[in-house]
Amino acid sequence: MRIARFSIDGNVAFGAVEGDKPDELVLDIIKGIPFADFELSGTKVPLSKVRLLPPVLPNKVIAFGRNYAEHAKELGHEVPDAPFAFFKPSTSVIGTGDEIQYPSFSQELHHEAELAVVIGRMCREVPRERVNDVILGYTAANDVTARDVQRREKQWARAKGFDTSCPLGPWVETDLDVAAASDLGIQCTVNGQQRQLGSTSQMITSIPDLIANISEAMTLLPGDVILTGTPEGVGPLQAGDEVAVSIEGIGTLTNKVVKRG
Repeated sequence: MRIARFSIDGNVAFGAVEGDKPDELVLDIIKGIPFADFELSGTKVPLSKVRLLPPVLPNKVIAFGRNYAEHAKELGHEVPDAPFAFFKPSTSVIGTGDEIQYPSFSQELHHEAELAVVIGRMCREVPRERVNDVILGYTAANDVTARDVQRREKQWARAKGFDTSCPLGPWVETDLDVAAASDLGIQCTVNGQQRQLGSTSQMITSIPDLIANISEAMTLLPGDVILTGTPEGVGPLQAGDEVAVSIEGIGTLTNKVVKRG
């Protein structure tokens, strides 16, 4: 099931996305929330009539860096001996169609296409063999990075945590298990030109091991998001660019870059 969060006539709701052709997709409005038992209402609205929102509003976004060897290499970094985590605040999250605001303190903004894992229930110290039990589904993410600031500052809080630096969407795909999610194609285009092309099979640390690693340290809450790293090919974004992250079996997340006003 593809679960979207959307706004229509000033109201916010979740809905199940139905259909195959992009111009014929409809939303069956969900009674309740996707983190508990819910029913489909049978009330359907065309996707074209709503505004898609970030598919979840996470309490925290936990991102893992340098989890693809060729990406670490292209930036001149060593592959870490253990998973390397950092945080993006909830205020960094935007949805598909929303604008990425080029931060005033940076001159070098980069895209990073990533698979995002959405947590479905509160959990802690999750054994790797049980991670399927705590995952709601998967979505596409763009770990937008102020690369010059990342190089300049020891902490990545400003470089990767600024407002609008975490596009998520377009929806959460719940019909993937960990095995399937571990072999999906990832692509990023800028103005229609391919920049990144890889597969989640290239991850150094697997999805089960990432979740086991971070849940040793902290409780994960429903709606929390884990970013799993980016393949090689990251590169610059300019105001006016349209950047799209596509993940096989999930969908395409599209955002335009604008100068922060």
